[in-house]
Amino acid sequence: MNITRWEAFREMEEFLRDFAPSFNRPLRRVGGDVENWRHVADISETDKEYLIKAELPEVRKEDVQITLQAGVMTISGERKHEEEHEDANEIRVESFYGSFSRSFSIPENVDAENIKAESRDGVLRIHIPKKEAQTSKAKSIQVQ
Repeated sequence: MNITRWEAFREMEEFLRDFAPSFNRPLRRVGGDVENWRHVADISETDKEYLIKAELPEVRKEDVQITLQAGVMTISGERKHEEEHEDANEIRVESFYGSFSRSFSIPENVDAENIKAESRDGVLRIHIPKKEAQTSKAKSIQVQ
């Protein structure tokens, strides 16, 4: 049985995300910059590993940090805005720029020393191998 960490506003976020996708987007500041944005992530599991696939379009791998501490993996970084050309007139900008951070609870049965991450085509893949299941051998105990 998996235990899911309770998050106080998860139901409200899910409702807003389902009701109107635009509610899930952060508000823009006066300068057109965005305070924070939240990348999309998929998590899957096989017999040998967990896989986190995070969509990070136009984010260089040098601008991404991944940390694992106390059973929580955090993916953070920054998506930088491209330089604007003086002769270009932006008609509509729907892309989000700025810093991002996302945390995930990681199960205890992972091999933290062998976690690997790769970034290709705007998708970050984090491979989290599972530990080998330790089988306990029966031990005879002498009664004295």
